[in-house]
Amino acid sequence: MTEELVKLSDTDLRALLGGLRSGRIAAPYSGFQLSRVLNATTANAVSNALAHLTERGMAAEQISVALELLLADRDRSRAHRETVDLVTSGPEAPGINNRDTSVVVRELFTHAQTSVMVVGYAVYQGDQVFESLAKRMEDRPDLKVQFFLNVARTDGDTTKSEILVARFKQRFQSTQWPAGCRLPEVFYDPRSVADDVPVRSSLHAKCVVIDEERVFVSSANFTDAGQNRNIEVGLNIRSRWLAKRLARHFAMLREAGLMQRAM
Repeated sequence: MTEELVKLSDTDLRALLGGLRSGRIAAPYSGFQLSRVLNATTANAVSNALAHLTERGMAAEQISVALELLLADRDRSRAHRETVDLVTSGPEAPGINNRDTSVVVRELFTHAQTSVMVVGYAVYQGDQVFESLAKRMEDRPDLKVQFFLNVARTDGDTTKSEILVARFKQRFQSTQWPAGCRLPEVFYDPRSVADDVPVRSSLHAKCVVIDEERVFVSSANFTDAGQNRNIEVGLNIRSRWLAKRLARHFAMLREAGLMQRAM
């Protein structure tokens, strides 16, 4: 019976609450009385719902508190509702209003509060792409930043794995990160460079997780072309559930030793 109250719009709920608080609406609740604040059809249904609550011992004050809690829950739900924005790179056709990849990435990095996780993207000209993130790390020394990147071994390359990882580390520090800035933690999948293995894996996942609250998934690598020129498509998602699941997934891989630290 009380589902009739749940079905009410915010406007009708507030009108009903105002009537109860002011005394204009009082037990016994009739459809005629409720029509002062609601339309006739709705008033009759709500009349039955309020009568049901009265029979169960709820006074006007208790009903009013219940309506206030219902409105507060709706407001809280709207504030944390998951949102998805389309993000693109490349030329813009007339009438398209999608957000630009480089702008979104810069905003995500600039406003990070507690943590940043970057997974799997190819990095070239990273010293430019990651400038905003490096600055944010300097501004917030407690910001935790982790990269999970692919360390590749080309076909036929017999170089020892530790040498490949050392080269990757040197190249990242010297050319892919702003000079003089605090470095992120960087992890890799050791299977991608394993010695004497006929078939190797690749860390091919691509996502960014900010503050375990936002997830950015895109085809655009962290290169100038990927961020600005190529035709790329991505999604900027506000979802604590998804962000926490992703962060936990890579944390478990790391804790199990399936991802190793390069720096």
